[in-house]
Amino acid sequence: MGTPENPTRRRRWGARRRLGVLVLAIVLAGLVVFAVSRLDLHGIGHALTTAKPGWIALAVMLMMLSLFLRASSWHQTLRAALPDTPIRWPPVIRATMIGVMASAVFPGRVGEPTRMLVLARDLDGPTRRLLPVVAGTVFSQTLINLLALAILGGVTFSSVTLPGGSTAGIASVLAVPVAVVAVVVGGPRLMTLAQRSRSERVARWANTLERLLNLARQGLRVFARPRYGASAVALQLLAWTLQWLSCYMVILALGLDADLTAAAAILLAVNVSAILPATPSNVGVFQAACLVVLSAYGVGAASAVAYGIILQAVEVVTALTLGIPALLAEGLSLEDIRPKAQPDQPLAQD
Repeated sequence: MGTPENPTRRRRWGARRRLGVLVLAIVLAGLVVFAVSRLDLHGIGHALTTAKPGWIALAVMLMMLSLFLRASSWHQTLRAALPDTPIRWPPVIRATMIGVMASAVFPGRVGEPTRMLVLARDLDGPTRRLLPVVAGTVFSQTLINLLALAILGGVTFSSVTLPGGSTAGIASVLAVPVAVVAVVVGGPRLMTLAQRSRSERVARWANTLERLLNLARQGLRVFARPRYGASAVALQLLAWTLQWLSCYMVILALGLDADLTAAAAILLAVNVSAILPATPSNVGVFQAACLVVLSAYGVGAASAVAYGIILQAVEVVTALTLGIPALLAEGLSLEDIRPKAQPDQPLAQD
């Protein structure tokens, strides 16, 4: 009875999704046209053409090195989570680069699931058994990233006057990783209590959430093993430091009157704005974030937009330069890592 309805529901859902994408595209196009009409295009062009290529090249090199450090951090996290599974360097590096490229090419945060799938299929053992553990390790890196964002927030708010004071700003940033850890650690116990609910739906959802939270806790195993945890955290934070310096190199390339604190604020802003990306590489929103931050430091709109364009170009060039060779080495194509990839495609095979 229910079989004929499923294709109909899928078609309706697909039509609604396409309509939503179309409406979003029209709104974004309108915003872009409005923004362009208000910008000094001549000033932006002048800033772009007078940027010093040496500093930009150094920014690209720092960004590339930061990705290798991120891969090294992930490698340590994987070794802690899968002590009985051989974890080779090349697959981890390739999966990291492919994930970064996927986020740069396609809208949405598809890079994280992509790198998990790519790596899981290269490990010894069934992909479906290893994938949950690999996902847990990615969660561990997310926690380290939240720590890095908290540090960037501390650097930013220490130099920016906020209505509630800098202490309140730092506390608001630190609250995020603390809340996430609290949910992951204490969540399963709460879900166990929720499973006793008289509502079958509540009990079913609680059971599902408990499995997901237990999966996330598996990824935290690296923090209980100092041998791997210390190096994983250090490597990830060092990667963020290099990205911070890369942002500063672009400031030097344009000769802007801004310092390392401004670079920290920019890196914080573009990462926060990428939480819900609507376009590939978050184009448009990325530049807007740079414009807002640099305006607070007294940089003109044209120079700020030019900065956003160059910094995003640095990230995209880095992603493609490292991602395409990794994709070819894995025997995959861009079609294989598209967001609509199905379980029967090569990317998800055992």
